[in-house]
Amino acid sequence: IYLHSGCQIAVSPDTKYFAVDWLGVEVTRATLGIIGMGSIGYKVAQRARAFDMRILYHNRNRRPKEEEEAVGARYCEKMEDLLQQSDFVMLVVNLTPETHKLIGKKELGLMKPTATLINISRGAVIDQDALVEALQNKVIRAAALDVTHPEPLLRDHPLLKLNNIIITPHIGTATVQAICMMAEEAIANMLAVLNGQPIPSEVFPR
Repeated sequence: IYLHSGCQIAVSPDTKYFAVDWLGVEVTRATLGIIGMGSIGYKVAQRARAFDMRILYHNRNRRPKEEEEAVGARYCEKMEDLLQQSDFVMLVVNLTPETHKLIGKKELGLMKPTATLINISRGAVIDQDALVEALQNKVIRAAALDVTHPEPLLRDHPLLKLNNIIITPHIGTATVQAICMMAEEAIANMLAVLNGQPIPSEVFPR
């Protein structure tokens, strides 16, 4: 949030000086709550460990103890416990009927008023009307969304009018290298099907 607004201050023709009391919050030693500890969620935890973050996670299935210890993650069986303790809550779940509007008014109300909600999964995982209300009323401090519902949002959507949110256009995999890797993986899967071999990235394993 501060990066975005800081850039605007730096380039604004009205800027005459930088305020000394314009401050953000530390990531280092903050508590990160990861909802959805699959392969992507685990990679997030590995990177967060480098910032000495305290890592909590909620998942359908608990990770093996050695994997938890490798990143210093602690399992929260109840998502509510994670929401109440985290400074940053990151959504890394698949969109399913169970995760549709997983985060709504109740869940936002459980979060710290100083917390930031981050969504890199799918837009419909959050009740966006509830998020607008929470951000307007300072129920939570801020949000950062790489995904919305729909994409892009309608130009008059209230989320676009808030100053405590960052929205990016679903760019989590938008690098040359990532797109090439995705294409190579897709080709490998197609060749496996054509050759009657096991599918490397089968979505619904038999």
